[in-house]
Formats: sequence, C-alpha cells, structure tokens
Amino acid sequence: MTSPLSRDNLDLATSAQEMADNAPAGSLRHAAAASVAITCATTRDNDHARSTLDGIAPDEVRLAALALFDQLAGRAG
Repeated sequence: MTSPLSRDNLDLATSAQEMADNAPAGSLRHAAAASVAITCATTRDNDHARSTLDGIAPDEVRLAALALFDQLAGRAG
C-alpha cells in the first residue's frame, strides 16, 4: 500500500529518466538514474521496485540507485 505522498512507479520512472538524460554518459549518476528508470517502468509498485534494485551490481551503482529511488519516492532512506 502506498501513502498519499508516495509517487507511482511511472512517475518515478519519468523523473529518473530525466535525471539520466541530464547526467554525463558513463557517470555513476547516469547509471543509477537509468537503473531506477528501467526498474520503476517494469515493476508493479514501489516495494517491488525497491526490492528489485537490491539486485543491481556493482555495489556502487546499487547503493546510488537505492539512494536515488528513496529520494524520488520520498522515503526517509
């Protein structure tokens, strides 16, 4: 269940894709934002997206993607 302040996955995917588009290619920010965009576009809800992001490798991309997801989703992180 999502709270009234949480954003749906397609909203998150759109925001993350915009961030990826504006980040330098090959940067950690680009990799993390692209990962969040793809994951949010292909999962059913925020909990599913977050658990899917836990499987990203390498570690630095996973940690950056989780932090970005939490920021975009409005989670305390």
